[in-house]
Amino acid sequence: MRRQDILDAIIQEVRRGGIGDRSLRDLAGEVGTSHRMLLHHFGSREGLLTAVVERIEADQRDFLAALATEPGTATVEAMWRRLSDPALWPAERLFFECYARAARGEQPFARLLPGLVDDWLAAVTPLGSGNEARAGARLGLAVFRGLLLDLVGTEDRDGVDRAFGLFLATLDRA
Repeated sequence: MRRQDILDAIIQEVRRGGIGDRSLRDLAGEVGTSHRMLLHHFGSREGLLTAVVERIEADQRDFLAALATEPGTATVEAMWRRLSDPALWPAERLFFECYARAARGEQPFARLLPGLVDDWLAAVTPLGSGNEARAGARLGLAVFRGLLLDLVGTEDRDGVDRAFGLFLATLDRA
């Protein structure tokens, strides 16, 4: 199997049941390859997790780019619906695990930063925008990530959605 095919299959497996403490052998068996192929393409279990997060994040940014060219609350709501879908919670949990490991400087996760922030800021801040626009984009990213962390940790859908509604109302007023 090619690296891309393996990564696609692993991402589908992550979305089905997460990764948790599953071994490379277990993951390889689920996607029809060997743990040696995973090691060949990703170097380690941690390298595989990092590649999964990078790919899912890129896919999410592509989805955002396809939503609209003008920022607005409809785009923000559509992105929230996608990211907060329970089917994505295993991938969201993996994201937060890898992000925390990157923030501690753990390899190979450290390579994720600052890209996990900067790539999103670039995606939502038009070229030539000033520092205030970039700060606003950072605030929006922080709200999304904070609410997603709350959601996947507590599964309090109603409470988190109400908090997101307050965020939208704040955006409308701004």
